[in-house]
Amino acid sequence: MKSGASAPPLGRPLAAGPEPDDRYADVGRLLITCPDRPGIVAAVSQFLFEAGANITESQQYSTDPFGGTFFLRLEFHLDGLDRRAGDLGERFARMADRFSMRWKLTRAAGLKRVAIMVSRTDHALQEILWRAQSGELRADIRMIISNHTDAGEAAAWWGLPFHHIPVTPETKDAAETAQLRLLAGEIDLVILARYMQILSPRFLSEFTAPIINIHHSFLPAFAGADPYRRAAARGVKLIGATAHYVTAELDAGPIIEQDIVRVDHRCSADDLRRLGRHVERAVLARAVGWHLEDRVIVHQNSTIVFS
Repeated sequence: MKSGASAPPLGRPLAAGPEPDDRYADVGRLLITCPDRPGIVAAVSQFLFEAGANITESQQYSTDPFGGTFFLRLEFHLDGLDRRAGDLGERFARMADRFSMRWKLTRAAGLKRVAIMVSRTDHALQEILWRAQSGELRADIRMIISNHTDAGEAAAWWGLPFHHIPVTPETKDAAETAQLRLLAGEIDLVILARYMQILSPRFLSEFTAPIINIHHSFLPAFAGADPYRRAAARGVKLIGATAHYVTAELDAGPIIEQDIVRVDHRCSADDLRRLGRHVERAVLARAVGWHLEDRVIVHQNSTIVFS
């Protein structure tokens, strides 16, 4: 580890995956989006009741109760869900057609396979790895990909595969081809933990699973290099961070989470940078956690987050 970096707690390497937890074995999650109309909650509740399920959490939201769009997240317990999930989904699909539902049924025990992409700065990477090791983030972290070698020590410490793929303007296409080859069929979520390269439209069209990015919230006023020094020179009073899904339009994807910290004239550029990293770590971890727990529904270019 680099000097000053804190060692993670002793335990299983992340490559071994989280310890099995029987609390999640028979827990299912149902996410629903459909036109708002009477009877939706009653129909879904009745379906789960007849299947023998017990609803343990329910959250809902409507853009307009009179003709808007309705969103519902249910968490339920059903004995033998692992073997019954396929049949449950087939039967729910027939009922869902009556309400023109877009829906997703998942098992809480089915961990999402995650790849983390990072450049030189590792504060966001280390936060995700620590929370995964401590059990706060239930994820199957499969690999770390970087265009620099700096994160190699962290990957080795946590017992994770590390793939160094340099990127230059001349090699960007070949580098993305190599990255896509690693991710194809193996990854359900990519986390850009301060990966300082823009993913090309080709990359985004070929890798269709979600990608979550984190960046400081000075944009667009302080876009580009050394934003904290320019922010300090302008006397900013707030700094923050934004976590969002990645789309082809740069930094314009659906926002999952944001936060700020108040600063004042006594803060140097280094102070702002340190505080900015603190808020980036927290915002990214919350966004990733909500995604892993199926608490986010994307609607147009926005999100409904049942946190």
